[in-house]
Amino acid sequence: MSVTAPPTVLRRRTGIAAGAVLLVLAATGCSGLGRTAVGPVQYKTEEDKVVSVNSPSVKGCHRMAPAGANEVANETLIDMILYRTRDCSGGGTTYVATTFTDVNSPRSLPWRSYSFVH
Repeated sequence: MSVTAPPTVLRRRTGIAAGAVLLVLAATGCSGLGRTAVGPVQYKTEEDKVVSVNSPSVKGCHRMAPAGANEVANETLIDMILYRTRDCSGGGTTYVATTFTDVNSPRSLPWRSYSFVH
């Protein structure tokens, strides 16, 4: 003699299992572990040297070349903020949206670091 659960109990168990799987997938996708800003950040130093960083991490502060940059192209999929300090602090920041380029005024201090808006 075999015993089977009523259809409503089976549906409930299936729904709970599916919900648990979706919750795990959503938590994994939103964790930010290893997330990168897909695409390159390119900048030109004051010596006209072009530097390209491909898919940098979205977390943390990213230092530029010691001389800083006077032109930055954000070709990533995430907006970024440029700073005049080496540690992503202080005022005088510049917001650069995805796929935009910003050119520094000749009389301004160079940008020395950047971070991503996430």
